[in-house]
Amino acid sequence: MKISSLGKIFQQEDINFLVTNRVPRQLLTRFLGWFSQIRHPLVCRASIAVWRLFTELDLSDSRQQRFASLHECFTRELLPGARTFDTDPQVLTSPCDAIVGECGATLGQQVFQAKGFPYTLQDLFGPSQETTPFHDGVYVTLRLTSAMYHRFHAPHDCEVEHVTYLSGDTWNVNPIALARVERLFCRNERAVLRARLAHGGHPIALVPVAAILVASIRLHFLNVLLHLRYRGPNEIVCQSRFAKGDEMGWFQHGSTIIVFAPQGFRLCEDIQPGLRIALGRALMHLPAAD
Repeated sequence: MKISSLGKIFQQEDINFLVTNRVPRQLLTRFLGWFSQIRHPLVCRASIAVWRLFTELDLSDSRQQRFASLHECFTRELLPGARTFDTDPQVLTSPCDAIVGECGATLGQQVFQAKGFPYTLQDLFGPSQETTPFHDGVYVTLRLTSAMYHRFHAPHDCEVEHVTYLSGDTWNVNPIALARVERLFCRNERAVLRARLAHGGHPIALVPVAAILVASIRLHFLNVLLHLRYRGPNEIVCQSRFAKGDEMGWFQHGSTIIVFAPQGFRLCEDIQPGLRIALGRALMHLPAAD
């Protein structure tokens, strides 16, 4: 499907930044959260039609083809077999469909959201979290566009040991905003999922970052919805085990997941900014077994 001329106008950098950021972001996000839950076929069909004006929305791999609300379309499930997971135990897979953003080595605890725009692990993880295991490690930023499948899955057999929820703003997380707003990921609402791999006991961290029109993260293993009005607890200890490919949760629109791994991990050779990747494909190599 070709993007309409209206969508092309919206893609111009100045207009895109103005429309998606110089607005009452949190108010608009709360409104869409309410609006997306309206269960009415005409409202739903009209909303999806407008959505298609701005994106290349493809529902061919969706388990559900008719939706009662916009929310159902945002959080749709895939048809069985629509994605395959790399079964190599020495491979960490992508937890979501995404476009690769900044990635590479973590310099001490410094990471980049865009060229010339660094941030620190401590700023992202929050003051309560120990970031040392990921110093001088490796990271990859995975951006989910609004049209993509919005659920995320376990990148390996692992146990989630701790979740930190940090409330924040709802800046857009597209490349235009990332190149203009310093420390953007550290400003936005986010959750830090600390996990340990069953293979080798290596620690990893997944950081889902919410954004404008999203600001809602559902984790299946917690009996809460993390959103702008959530009031805690913000530190949640858990022991939730997942096999590689198990569904972990979803965003209610589209956003970003940043994957962190310690020293010894390395990105797969073809992982580079701008690459569009599918859920389940190889993302990182684990350290070689002793």
